[in-house]
Amino acid sequence: MATLLPFLLFLSIFSDSATAHLQSKEESFISVVVSEKGLDFGKDLLIEKGRKTLIRHRLPDIEKSVKIPVVGTVSMTATNITLLSINVSSSTVQPGESGILIVASGATANLSMNWRYSYRTWLIPIEISDEGSAFVRVEGLEVGLTVGMENQNGTLELNVIECGCYVKDMVITLDGGASWFYQGFVNAFEDRIRSAVESAITKNIIEGTMKLDSLLQTLPKKIDVDDVGVLNVTFVNDPVFGNSSVEFDINGLVIASDEVSMRSYLHENAWISTSCGWILKMLWISLDETVFNSASVVYFQAGLMHWIVDKVPDQSLLNTGSWKFLIPQLYKKYPNDDMILNISVTSPPLIRITPENIGAIISSDMTVHVLDACESIPVACISVVVSVSGVVEISGNNLGGRVELDDFTLKLKWSKVGNFHMHLIQGVMRAFLNIVFVPYVNMHLKQGFPLPIIHGFTLQNADILTFSSRMVICSDVAYTSLSGVV
Repeated sequence: MATLLPFLLFLSIFSDSATAHLQSKEESFISVVVSEKGLDFGKDLLIEKGRKTLIRHRLPDIEKSVKIPVVGTVSMTATNITLLSINVSSSTVQPGESGILIVASGATANLSMNWRYSYRTWLIPIEISDEGSAFVRVEGLEVGLTVGMENQNGTLELNVIECGCYVKDMVITLDGGASWFYQGFVNAFEDRIRSAVESAITKNIIEGTMKLDSLLQTLPKKIDVDDVGVLNVTFVNDPVFGNSSVEFDINGLVIASDEVSMRSYLHENAWISTSCGWILKMLWISLDETVFNSASVVYFQAGLMHWIVDKVPDQSLLNTGSWKFLIPQLYKKYPNDDMILNISVTSPPLIRITPENIGAIISSDMTVHVLDACESIPVACISVVVSVSGVVEISGNNLGGRVELDDFTLKLKWSKVGNFHMHLIQGVMRAFLNIVFVPYVNMHLKQGFPLPIIHGFTLQNADILTFSSRMVICSDVAYTSLSGVV
């Protein structure tokens, strides 16, 4: 049972409820809805895993002394009581005010056991005994589990609100034994076997739930994006249970890997409930644009937005000879010398998500260096502001993407080779941005941003929608095995 509930929880780690969203005490920037389809998937997985854990389960032996007319007091035992199979014909899952209710009904179970009896009579002063095997058919088995979840200091705490099992009917078939023994055995053991089955299933469910709760306490509150940034995955506020969905929110901001606590981020936009609409998927992962902007800040402050360009597809562009008509003084002062471009982003790139697209504005300084007699000489600096837009893509459990150039502006900041007009180099700069800059950005975007999905679950057939300031990933989930935590 402990193998299933992670789905109900971790697919819910980021939920944005399809019903009314309660006012948050703390802000969250990533959320997920586990939809009705997702809850059904989790419920079926839970029941199947629970069913497998119960197969070959041994129930306690039963002993009882029974008075049989004519025969007298008979000692009876039922041993090696084993659950052979359990089959569930129907099941439901329903979120409530304080938890999730899972009910399996109309189930059947088969058991095997060994029986033995012994007795003495005043007529025969020796013990009379017999033994054999028996088969038990359980019908009308119903199991109910209500699980509550709450946030405790950024960690999800799981508790069993109610758990029960009920056996409606039971048929016992004895292999061998006297005719008088059959009815006596059934009268003596039917209720005991019924109670043992109900207790074993209930105990198994509660133990599995508690194991899962222990697992939840060990979950990390940060997930490595790479060696520079980590994703803050602490839970924010208590779960919200809708009529047909479950919601959990997490902080979701990227911070530096050596940073202990979160900095404060301004979040001007109110949390707007978004969903996948007509797209019937198991879960909806909603990411606020603040998540991406927090990553932008981290990588900018780490000094990683710096780039030396010394090779381009048309290498002649990095020689002053190609610029003798556009910037005559450059060629005159440094004839046929090679050049390099030192590009430094001057502020964290600003990401904006709209219903139409996902875009970014990147401000940078491009300093032109001339390589003269093995010396690198800065000769000019141009402010370049680039506007790009693109699409995001799902690859496994990673969120990647690609961009295209929308527009750019140029401004000369300083020059040692005279003043030159930016419109003269617009065409060359556009080609450079399309051929060199954009592919470089896409190379990094292709590596992807890890979504905090538990190992053993993989996003499948994902669709991506964009709204004002956020994107929503609508996806089904495939289960392979629960081999890890995150």
